[in-house]
Amino acid sequence: MMTERTTERTNEEWLAELRGAPAVQAAALADLRERLQRSILYYLTQERSDLRDHSTGEIEQMAEDIAQDGLMRIMANLDTFRGESLFTTWANRIAVRLAISDLRRARYKDFSLDDLTAEGEMLPAASTAATNAPPSPGPEASTERNDVMDIISRAFDEALTERQFRALEAVALQGVPMDVVAEQMGTNRNALYKLLHDARRKLRTYLEAEGLSMDYIMTLFQ
Repeated sequence: MMTERTTERTNEEWLAELRGAPAVQAAALADLRERLQRSILYYLTQERSDLRDHSTGEIEQMAEDIAQDGLMRIMANLDTFRGESLFTTWANRIAVRLAISDLRRARYKDFSLDDLTAEGEMLPAASTAATNAPPSPGPEASTERNDVMDIISRAFDEALTERQFRALEAVALQGVPMDVVAEQMGTNRNALYKLLHDARRKLRTYLEAEGLSMDYIMTLFQ
């Protein structure tokens, strides 16, 4: 149960008590954990279809676990709080973002990069976009789109290494979270960013050498 003291803490008091003597810190941590758990539980119960099959008890346990993880992250980042908002607003924002991240990771827990290149399809998302594009004004425009798609597919095949292709397809075309792809590929986020940057640069260079600018491609498929 929250105490009256909790509602009266200023930003400075939160920081001082969370850094204070063991007994003072323990009380502040307990109050903050309760606040975080309440905020996360509210977020998790707001018509989330991906949690529809979970019981109330499971969702409450999830909120408790995320609140504990959020508390640890907040304590590790106390020095980054600049006082531009209420401390509790800042802390709740960190906790809810952690909840969002955990839910996204759970959605892809059975994801495997090996599944992305099944049947040898090179550009599933791009191909779908082309298929679902608005009707072309005539056969010439349709032929032009098909020709450009052939060049884009060839660019993926010829310009990228297999590792670059797998990373770019997972992140850019399939929307798999960066953390999940990094884990699957046995790397870290920074290295994956570099891999994706190099892959995009190679694609741009290849397409420009074929006379295709990014602006032209985007306009063609609008």
